[in-house]
Amino acid sequence: MKAGIISFSRRGFELGETLKEGLKRQGWQVEVYGKSRYMGEGSQAGQVKESVGQWTGENFSRMDALIYVGACGIAVRSIAPYIRHKTTDPAVVVVDERGRFSISLLSGHIGGGNDLAQTAAEIIGAQPVVTTATDLNGLFAVDVFAKKNGCHIADMKLAKEVSAQLLAGKQVGFYSDFPWKGELPRGLTVEGRPDLGIAVTIHCKERPFSNTLYLIPKALTVGIGCRKGTPSQAVEAAVESAADCLQIPMAAIERAASIDLKKDEAGIVESCRKWNVPFETFSAEELQALAGTYTPSPFVKSIAGVDNVCERSAVLASGNGKLILRKTVRDGVTVALAMRAWTPSF
Repeated sequence: MKAGIISFSRRGFELGETLKEGLKRQGWQVEVYGKSRYMGEGSQAGQVKESVGQWTGENFSRMDALIYVGACGIAVRSIAPYIRHKTTDPAVVVVDERGRFSISLLSGHIGGGNDLAQTAAEIIGAQPVVTTATDLNGLFAVDVFAKKNGCHIADMKLAKEVSAQLLAGKQVGFYSDFPWKGELPRGLTVEGRPDLGIAVTIHCKERPFSNTLYLIPKALTVGIGCRKGTPSQAVEAAVESAADCLQIPMAAIERAASIDLKKDEAGIVESCRKWNVPFETFSAEELQALAGTYTPSPFVKSIAGVDNVCERSAVLASGNGKLILRKTVRDGVTVALAMRAWTPSF
């Protein structure tokens, strides 16, 4: 996680340095900038010569979080032209230069702004300021649950309706294909069939509620094999067809895998870039050594040195997960799906 901190005074700069050290201890990569003549002796901060708005534009997509040590007005004016959507905007936190308040300004839930404001407050001894309604009322926040459990929210409009229903004191249904850890939060129920409910599943065929908000775990690995020179369009069509067989949305796929002979296969590499998922490869020896029963192919064995590529690579890359779709073939592309062990928690 990357954070950019910008300050506007000597006191603010010193506070930014304190925040940097505290966040680094928690695994953050932090860059500190100063929009003032004072930078401090031996400082590693960058002097911002352009406007704060320009600095913001350069870092808004590059950083996971931006922290402004100064007035809220400066932050608001600076981020306004770049705000797009709560699912993509970075967390924005404002800390006053005396370190009294740590304010979650943008992307409090999905972007992690509320958590960052709390963390910053703990580092400098400030009062965290969080204004999201579900947090203020101690209610379940579906977007926070999705973020912490690595789920894709299928419908942001329904997610807002879930929050509105809970804030109105009404119950929201809850269904999960997976056993969960922790107690079901106040407002969620597994009894009956309320009109509005949440379904945690990789299958979007069933509708347990009239209005179902699907939370889709990103826990699937797709194993891919193909002939050399196969275009990305063929790879994408084969993978999408395989997912459709099980009514699984592409949002459930977190990575792709294959044999190392395919590490530079343009069609697979381009497809993974389009899906925004990492591509992992293994040697023939690693794949062949994997325990289990897989669909053998003498031809593949003669070419690649292993009797199956797609099934074995999917299972291996998923941490010896469960093979939920064995080899399918379309236009010379072989595809298999495996799911890693996954458990949601409250």
